[in-house]
Amino acid sequence: MATDTLSNHEDHAHEHDHHDTAGTKIFGFWIYLMSDLVIFGSLFATYAVLLGGTAGGPSGADIFALDLILVSTFLLLVSSFTYGMAVLAMNADQVDKVKKWLVITFLLGAGFIGIEVYEFQHLIHEGFGPDRSAFLSAFFTLVGTHGLHVTFGLIWIAVMLIQLQQKGLTDMTRPRIMCLSLFWHFLDIIWICVFSFVYLMGVL
Repeated sequence: MATDTLSNHEDHAHEHDHHDTAGTKIFGFWIYLMSDLVIFGSLFATYAVLLGGTAGGPSGADIFALDLILVSTFLLLVSSFTYGMAVLAMNADQVDKVKKWLVITFLLGAGFIGIEVYEFQHLIHEGFGPDRSAFLSAFFTLVGTHGLHVTFGLIWIAVMLIQLQQKGLTDMTRPRIMCLSLFWHFLDIIWICVFSFVYLMGVL
């Protein structure tokens, strides 16, 4: 009887340690996101200052293809929903559904990056690269930094799919899925700001 009681106590202590570790990881990731927010805030401020520095070149209204950006925005917003479905599947211990929703999220994110790469290539081909004016330099830096973050998120999703295939839903993979969820939704919020401040205001 005493042995069973000791064993139960050890199991509860072990579970408590895992919850503490997961909570610490997620809290630490929140701190990282706050530092990332400072970076993006600085880039937005720089863009606002350099918005009028076209050096006789084109402004946003001259070069932004809003219909294409609407498509990329739709892809990223839907990917946020599909990632949320992956988290719900994780909470229900349905690892196959988690993997399915992560694959869909990856494809939507890849489509977003594909459109952004096309946009950058088109602008550079037309002679509107980051070296053309201060405005374009700030534009490429802000939008490109967000794109790099999304690319990192795609790599992270691919790594998570491999780990889920090998290990399933464990005390190691669950906190990582939650941290990636915070990161992915954070990028969605940043993109809404980019879409509104850079593209919508740019064509008005």
